[in-house]
Amino acid sequence: MSDYLTYIWRPVTGGRHAFPIAATKNPAGLPAVAFCGAEADAAELHDRSEVVWIREDSCMRCWRILAARP
Repeated sequence: MSDYLTYIWRPVTGGRHAFPIAATKNPAGLPAVAFCGAEADAAELHDRSEVVWIREDSCMRCWRILAARP
Protein backbone atom coordinates (compact mmCIF):
# COMPACT_ATOMS: atom_id res chain seq x y z
CA MET A 1 0.00 0.00 0.00
CA SER A 2 1.32 3.45 -0.92
CA ASP A 3 1.96 6.13 1.69
CA TYR A 4 0.90 8.69 -0.91
CA LEU A 5 -2.40 9.44 -2.56
CA THR A 6 -2.81 7.63 -5.86
CA TYR A 7 -6.24 9.04 -6.72
CA ILE A 8 -8.48 11.93 -5.79
CA TRP A 9 -12.24 12.44 -5.96
CA ARG A 10 -13.41 15.61 -7.68
CA PRO A 11 -16.88 16.91 -8.49
CA VAL A 12 -16.84 17.82 -12.15
CA THR A 13 -19.64 18.36 -14.61
CA GLY A 14 -21.71 15.19 -14.53
CA GLY A 15 -20.73 13.80 -11.13
CA ARG A 16 -18.02 13.25 -8.53
CA HIS A 17 -15.37 11.06 -10.14
CA ALA A 18 -12.06 9.55 -9.06
CA PHE A 19 -9.01 10.73 -11.00
CA PRO A 20 -5.39 9.62 -10.86
CA ILE A 21 -3.26 12.14 -8.96
CA ALA A 22 -1.29 12.77 -12.17
CA ALA A 23 -4.46 14.26 -13.72
CA THR A 24 -4.29 17.16 -11.23
CA LYS A 25 -1.05 18.25 -12.91
CA ASN A 26 -2.65 18.63 -16.36
CA PRO A 27 -2.94 22.26 -17.47
CA ALA A 28 -6.34 23.82 -18.09
CA GLY A 29 -7.64 22.98 -21.54
CA LEU A 30 -6.34 19.42 -21.49
CA PRO A 31 -8.60 16.50 -20.59
CA ALA A 32 -8.41 14.70 -17.27
CA VAL A 33 -9.69 11.11 -17.49
CA ALA A 34 -11.40 9.50 -14.49
CA PHE A 35 -11.02 5.82 -13.67
CA CYS A 36 -14.43 5.15 -15.24
CA GLY A 37 -13.34 6.86 -18.48
CA ALA A 38 -15.27 10.11 -17.96
CA GLU A 39 -13.40 13.15 -19.23
CA ALA A 40 -13.35 16.67 -17.85
CA ASP A 41 -11.25 19.73 -18.54
CA ALA A 42 -8.33 19.57 -16.10
CA ALA A 43 -9.33 23.02 -14.82
CA GLU A 44 -12.44 21.42 -13.28
CA LEU A 45 -10.25 19.45 -10.85
CA HIS A 46 -9.29 22.58 -8.94
CA ASP A 47 -11.08 25.08 -6.74
CA ARG A 48 -14.42 23.28 -6.48
CA SER A 49 -16.79 24.68 -3.87
CA GLU A 50 -18.44 22.71 -1.07
CA VAL A 51 -21.79 23.34 -2.74
CA VAL A 52 -20.60 21.51 -5.85
CA TRP A 53 -19.47 18.59 -3.66
CA ILE A 54 -22.93 18.38 -2.10
CA ARG A 55 -24.82 18.58 -5.38
CA GLU A 56 -22.88 15.98 -7.35
CA ASP A 57 -23.37 12.24 -6.86
CA SER A 58 -20.38 9.93 -6.63
CA CYS A 59 -19.73 7.86 -9.73
CA MET A 60 -20.44 4.28 -8.73
CA ARG A 61 -18.39 2.95 -11.63
CA CYS A 62 -15.28 4.78 -10.29
CA TRP A 63 -16.19 3.46 -6.83
CA ARG A 64 -16.38 -0.16 -8.02
CA ILE A 65 -13.15 0.11 -10.02
CA LEU A 66 -11.25 1.46 -7.02
CA ALA A 67 -12.83 -1.03 -4.61
CA ALA A 68 -11.69 -3.92 -6.82
CA ARG A 69 -8.06 -2.80 -6.76
CA PRO A 70 -5.67 -4.84 -4.59
